Amino acid sequence: MYDFDHQLFLSLNFDGGPVVDRLMLTVSGTAMWLPLYALILWLVWRRGGWRNVIVFTVLMIAALALSDMVSGIFKGNGVLGDLLPGFEPRWRPMFTPSLEGLDIAPDSLRALRMTGTPGNWTVHVPVEAVSGRFGTVSAHAATIVALAVLSASAIRRRWFTALMIFCTLLICYSRIYLGKHFPMDLVWGTLVGAILGWAAYQAYRKLTQKKELQ
Repeated sequence: MYDFDHQLFLSLNFDGGPVVDRLMLTVSGTAMWLPLYALILWLVWRRGGWRNVIVFTVLMIAALALSDMVSGIFKGNGVLGDLLPGFEPRWRPMFTPSLEGLDIAPDSLRALRMTGTPGNWTVHVPVEAVSGRFGTVSAHAATIVALAVLSASAIRRRWFTALMIFCTLLICYSRIYLGKHFPMDLVWGTLVGAILGWAAYQAYRKLTQKKELQ
């Protein structure tokens, strides 16, 4: 697989200590973002009422689920994981031996990471972040971008769009900090999420416009 983004990854990944580790693990999780989902649905309700909320929620769930499934195609996992049997997945940075100057198999490095073997590692990876094998395509990037495109297009408030951009960048960076994704993994995920988020918004616009014309 390509390695032109290795240096960019290494320039962004660093050891920020226990506090930053915990922060990035939280950012990369789900619970922290539940208030954001509530805010989005409230803003949709204010703009169009309960019917719009129901339509939006269905399309949001569909966009997020599809983003995750499409991302899984390139990792050989999930519901659609068998669609590209000949595709060679890209290992996560934390399991890329060349970054550590090691001449071992990725699975061997993964075994070292899983046991929490101490060492002078080049790639900083909090112990709690060690999981999975492959990073391309980033499902985190795909889902947050799909949500951002759909919600920002439906709500149309500058401050909200700025908020979603900030949240997207924060989540994407957390994946680099945790050693889970190279920058290009996030770029591919962004493309997947943007396409599916825009498709979901087009469906939302058509369905809600029909109601308004009745």
